[in-house]
Amino acid sequence: MPQSTEHADPFDLDFEAETEFDSPRGAGESAPDPFAGLSTGDRTDEDSPSGAAAGHNPIADMLANAEAALGDHTVPRITIHVFWSRTETGELAHKATADRRMERANVVIHQGGLAGAVEHYQHEPTPSLLIVETLDTTQALLDYLGRLAEVCDPGTKVIVIGAANDIGLYRELMRRGVSEYLVPPLGPLQLIAAVTALYADPAQPFIGRQIAFCAAKGGAGASTLAHNVAHLISEQMGANTVLVDLDLAFGTAGLDFNQDPLHGIADALSQPERLDPVLMERMMARCGDHLSLFAAPATLERDYDIAPETFEEVAHKIRASTPYVVLDLPHAWSPWTRRLLVTSDDVVVVSEPDLASLRNAKNLVDLVRAARPNDSPPRVVLNKVGVPGRPEIPVRDFGEALGVTPCMVIGFDAKLFGQASNNGQMIAEVGPKSKQAESLDSLARMIGRRETTAEPPSRPVSLLDRLFRK
Repeated sequence: MPQSTEHADPFDLDFEAETEFDSPRGAGESAPDPFAGLSTGDRTDEDSPSGAAAGHNPIADMLANAEAALGDHTVPRITIHVFWSRTETGELAHKATADRRMERANVVIHQGGLAGAVEHYQHEPTPSLLIVETLDTTQALLDYLGRLAEVCDPGTKVIVIGAANDIGLYRELMRRGVSEYLVPPLGPLQLIAAVTALYADPAQPFIGRQIAFCAAKGGAGASTLAHNVAHLISEQMGANTVLVDLDLAFGTAGLDFNQDPLHGIADALSQPERLDPVLMERMMARCGDHLSLFAAPATLERDYDIAPETFEEVAHKIRASTPYVVLDLPHAWSPWTRRLLVTSDDVVVVSEPDLASLRNAKNLVDLVRAARPNDSPPRVVLNKVGVPGRPEIPVRDFGEALGVTPCMVIGFDAKLFGQASNNGQMIAEVGPKSKQAESLDSLARMIGRRETTAEPPSRPVSLLDRLFRK
């Protein structure tokens, strides 16, 4: 048998290798690898395919963790071809393609499964990533993979979707260089997670969770809530957090934290190509052991005509430096505000219980839900509820009209919020025992994924209880 040619690319395929399938459970000499060099990740023999390991259900685990994991990564600018055998898988591929994390990828979807892929690439170049579905038996599957290896271009990664929930087959596919083996049932986020895992940058182990606060109406209090939530995530949870005030002309984050930094977010936006962790540290103001602030200049001396791509680049670099990034978005509509809303991991729409807020909040919620079909809907917070003498839409009616139940209702307290604002303090510092402070703490834990399930208070055991128990 001729020797395989070495390539500079560590993911190159070995086109000249021919092999006979030996059962992974049996003894004997291992066959040459027709997919030699395909990226499989750092796996061991103990790894198993989705749903293959005995004693637990990895698919259920993946479903539970898919959204949290996917908030960290997006698919790079690659070409992906999908060959499906079942209609359900074709629909799954279309749903995954519509996801915000896949927007940079060029995805082409074909019918025909693994056999169709082998036939298609006899005279066509293969893409960066090939996702193929097969309903064939184990021997037929491996035969088709051997033929596919003969026509694959160097550097192509392969994900196989199969029907056999078999650990032996999984190990053989991994040995042959298949990048991943998935077993239905699958959801769009699971498929995207498998793709992003193949292209994760080892030099960038994580990207922080980005939470965007926006107001349904000017003066609804979105900035105040964003600042307090960022403070609580950093203080109560001890998590490193960066608050970014993107209201460049009128931002109040510096005032709310009693800070007057020389540099801020405008400096970062003016030189995004130079932004690195060292320069970022110089531009941010420290507001606590775990909280840093990118303050807005809050000046009208210049106009801020900045491309949406610049905002996205700077936000991405900030996310690479800290677990939590809280964006305080201005109440203004522009391409970059829209972009940051739909690409954030969590969106919080702050509204008042009036008609104008309801209309605007519905527009925001509908837009974000349409752009993020596989994500949780935006969180809606009703703020300034109970203003004396003001007619208000009841919370229940507000939620029904919106199609989203408000996750938090925060009562109006002019004295408490006014004192905190004038002192440059947070609500938890001015009124730690207030209902508003408790609501903000619950909101911070909800957004920080630290929800705690409160048990109902136990009722004192009465004499009658003891008698009936006897």
